[in-house]
Amino acid sequence: MKRRTVKRYLLAAPALVLLGAAGCKKAESVRPYTTIPVARRDIIVTATASGVIQPILTLSVKSKASGEIIAMPVQTGDEVKKGQLLAKIDPRIPQNNLSQAQASLDVAKAQLENATAQLKRGEALYQSKSITEAGYDSAQLASATARSAVVTAAANLQTAKDAMEDTQVRAPITGTILELDAVLGTVISSPTNDVGGGTVILKMASLDTVQVSALVDETDVGKVQPGMPVTITVDAYPNRQFDGRVLKIEPQAQVSQNVTMFPVDVNILNPEHLLKPGMNTEVEIHVGQRQGVLAVPNAALRTERDVASAATVLGLDPQAVQRQLNAAPGGGAAPGGGDGSKLHAAEPAKAGGQVQRSAATGPSYIVFALRGGKIVPVRVTTGLTDLDYIEVTSGLAETDTVLVLSGSPSR
Repeated sequence: MKRRTVKRYLLAAPALVLLGAAGCKKAESVRPYTTIPVARRDIIVTATASGVIQPILTLSVKSKASGEIIAMPVQTGDEVKKGQLLAKIDPRIPQNNLSQAQASLDVAKAQLENATAQLKRGEALYQSKSITEAGYDSAQLASATARSAVVTAAANLQTAKDAMEDTQVRAPITGTILELDAVLGTVISSPTNDVGGGTVILKMASLDTVQVSALVDETDVGKVQPGMPVTITVDAYPNRQFDGRVLKIEPQAQVSQNVTMFPVDVNILNPEHLLKPGMNTEVEIHVGQRQGVLAVPNAALRTERDVASAATVLGLDPQAVQRQLNAAPGGGAAPGGGDGSKLHAAEPAKAGGQVQRSAATGPSYIVFALRGGKIVPVRVTTGLTDLDYIEVTSGLAETDTVLVLSGSPSR
């Protein structure tokens, strides 16, 4: 029994050796990096914020007339044109006042005709010495008083007509009814001598262009300028983006939970009126943009501090790598005397919202590229980054392939 057991172990041993060798070979074949071709892409850097949709201007519509609302042919959400009837106030009292004013004007005109005729007779009598000068003066005064009464009556009639027109409340602008503050049957009071008084009947606004006051972190607000393009998304339309422009940056900061934010006003074209007041929005301000530039993943970048460790992982001699970098054109320290440990952030845009910067003034980094089947270190100059990819302004071509170490964090 013991001999059989030993024999079985001896037969199993070569098989275990073969399996172990296969496992070692498989482990050795796993590369510590992935290859990423250098390609052209768009780099867009945004400053994100949140806000609430608001109309640019909201009007509180009041009535100059007092009385009971007897008609209100609009509801919230209705689109109305300028001059369209919004509400009608009981016109009985204004109508009576109008009739009285018309009658007063007719009387004043009749009195003026009588006074004018008496003045003509008085003038003839005065010239013939039939009346005294005092009598002639009285006739002149009566004529002037009659003319004044006509002017006063005409003014009162126009005021009565205006009051009659005021019983019909019409839309001051083309817009949307947002809120009804009075309903059919409400008795409103509108003091004629108090400009700020009166009862608000409804609120309305034009929604053709709406506005968002987005709170931008103070670390990003320095990159924001008026005129920059903005992309807006709302929960109501998750698969649709709306375009806007930065109108202005408010000068007064707001502090909430020890975080300093600046309100940035954004205007958004809303021709379909899909965006409603009160909707919560996510705002992305395009503070930097590059179209169709060479780009590599941020994870492919190495600095002077970690290039040696990366070379070791790749199986290269760190000293040989350093010699290659020093021998290459532009070798040595990063431009500007730094070590390239910070990525280039978006700079403020110039006219038209386009970023303008020289192509060879960005920070310098090192990447490992595959050239001719060999891994070689390459010093590159970079530009704009969106934290996933970074623009390469010099050092690489579209035919190159860069290496990203497995588990390498994005810089």
